[in-house]
Amino acid sequence: MSTSSNNRVSTYAVNPIFLNRWSPRALDEKAVISEQDLMTIFEAAHWAPSSFNSQPWRFIYARRGTPEWSPIFNLLVPMNQAWAVRASALVVLVSATTAQMPGAPGPMPAYSHSLDAGAAWGYLALQATQLGWYAHAMAGWDVQQAPGVLGVPDGFRVETIIAIGRLGDKSVLPPPLQEREQPNTRRPVDEVVMQGLFRP
Repeated sequence: MSTSSNNRVSTYAVNPIFLNRWSPRALDEKAVISEQDLMTIFEAAHWAPSSFNSQPWRFIYARRGTPEWSPIFNLLVPMNQAWAVRASALVVLVSATTAQMPGAPGPMPAYSHSLDAGAAWGYLALQATQLGWYAHAMAGWDVQQAPGVLGVPDGFRVETIIAIGRLGDKSVLPPPLQEREQPNTRRPVDEVVMQGLFRP
């Protein structure tokens, strides 16, 4: 039995929220996100699982129109700036690269810090979807400059910058992006799930 929602169909039955979550670029520049909605999204994200409950994630955010917006926005590559300028908020996800493990005399390298931060991003995206917002994590930003601009100290890694907004009309995008502005599909489950041994 499958699930159908948002012009997507799963192979096995899942909660529709997983199909309804996607990463649009056409955002409504008139939308203003409330403190309540934004903090609810962060509340969900911080309940993600992590190794030894180390909770390595940290979030730096700015709402459009505030003094904190420009430093984060200016880190984005021009292609992402072209559409993220209409986001209601930008969120920088940072993870601690060390953790205090039980019984250890001090902090130790945390192998799973990026994995754990990724789990928090997933929770964030799903909570945003439930509230009628859309979250789009970006890879196109200045990796070298971000720590200095954002005051991120050694021992932390900037993972991604996330745009949050309400869905807008795709006509605000340039034609090449308009064509891509729809929920995408996934590889079949049997291509990514393997019993016993890895197969290419």
